[in-house]
Amino acid sequence: MRATIMYQAGDVRIETIPDARIQQPTDAVIRIVRACICGSDLWPFRLKQPDGKGQNMGHEAIGRVEAVGADVRKIKVGDVVIMPFAYSDGSCDFCHEGLHTSCMHGGFFGNSEVGGAQAEALRIPLADGTLYPVPIGEDHALMASLLTLSDVMGTGHHAAVVARVREGKKAAVVGDGAVGLCGVIAAKRLGAEQIILLGRHADRIALAKTFGVTDVVSERGGEAVERVRELTGGMGVHSVLECVGSEQAMATSMGIVRAGGAVSRIGVPHYDVIPQAQPMFYHNVIVGGGPAPVRAYIEELLPDVPDGYRAMDARESLKVMVQP
Repeated sequence: MRATIMYQAGDVRIETIPDARIQQPTDAVIRIVRACICGSDLWPFRLKQPDGKGQNMGHEAIGRVEAVGADVRKIKVGDVVIMPFAYSDGSCDFCHEGLHTSCMHGGFFGNSEVGGAQAEALRIPLADGTLYPVPIGEDHALMASLLTLSDVMGTGHHAAVVARVREGKKAAVVGDGAVGLCGVIAAKRLGAEQIILLGRHADRIALAKTFGVTDVVSERGGEAVERVRELTGGMGVHSVLECVGSEQAMATSMGIVRAGGAVSRIGVPHYDVIPQAQPMFYHNVIVGGGPAPVRAYIEELLPDVPDGYRAMDARESLKVMVQP
């Protein structure tokens, strides 16, 4: 079968690899119907050093179940399923707490051990706990929108939850990529009264405004902090959704959060130390976040899919969808 393999920065190839197959009785094999290129895939595309072996790419997909292991009970051959970016058993303490990305027996897709979703097929470990069946055909008009629940929308929602977005409060979203825009949707859905987007791309800003953004800040660094402070009466926002992962983005987040507020770190961090640790301490700022347990959010977010993403589906450069 064909699959996407990245060997080093800028070197991405479509190659023939062994077919996906059942290896454990809890496995399933899905034929990939839709997959995505994630913003986090750009980090190895820019930075990956050659190591003599390739990295299987892709961690968000929708597929049709082609085979199941002997111990699989909930997932059936023929099911159309959403595949979260992490696999989980659904039964350990962390899964019961809604933190599937910390499953005691789980892991992440998009590596040589488990395989990647930018392929014709993929083995799914712990299929019953990982896959979420949806009662539609693989040619349904909502397939692209449902695909967002495998990662990007669940991640945006996680950003809003961790940042403690509340009804009537002020929120800021740092970053206008796909996750940032989903963070805007999530903040609006949770009732934020003011939503400030820190971004610089005109097409994304226009889309964000349809999703609920009330103010846009295109400055960077200290100027961005000053502008957000102006927009919030000098106090800052209650919730910051940091959806980039750079040190500058985190420094900006710490500069715009209100005393007693919360910052969610959802962009994969490419820094070792959080900037402005002392203001964080003295202003009682809460900082949290990490890989979104999207499997826990699918059922909650699923009813909103038809209304939330039709506009995003047509934005080719914002979120790239892969059809094998």
